[in-house]
Amino acid sequence: MLNQMATRGVLYAVFVLPVIFSVVFGSFVMGDVLQEPDRELNMWRVGEYGDSHDQSIQLVGLAKQYSTSSPVKIQVSITDVYFDCGELYVTIYSSDKNVVTQSGFLDQCFAKNGAHLPLNDEFSEIITTPGQYELVAEMKDKAQKETISTSGKFTVK
Repeated sequence: MLNQMATRGVLYAVFVLPVIFSVVFGSFVMGDVLQEPDRELNMWRVGEYGDSHDQSIQLVGLAKQYSTSSPVKIQVSITDVYFDCGELYVTIYSSDKNVVTQSGFLDQCFAKNGAHLPLNDEFSEIITTPGQYELVAEMKDKAQKETISTSGKFTVK
């Protein structure tokens, strides 16, 4: 009987007390953090970005028409506060959905300066074949594993 009580006490001390302590300590820390200014708890980000064409990412400088000798130059503006660092991919598709060109810009950290992307680089491609094209810009956030994208259509004559 004494042995059984000791075993029950050890099980209680090993399994139950740490759980109780973790919940109490975690609640205390979370409450303290949420008291700081400009802090909020947002655990339900699922579906926050909606479809793949979101207003939090926009193409800057995409014209409706280009000549076969002029470069397609764009920048990307991101206004989503959850995106601060990530990888930017810019792809141009032909009218039959074939990839014409793709560029990747890694380690784009922009939250503090609010600059247009790509940072310290530029997207500039010359398309020599006349036709209809679609440019797609995707931003993949490393920390949150989220992706936002936008697209625009243009013609090359």
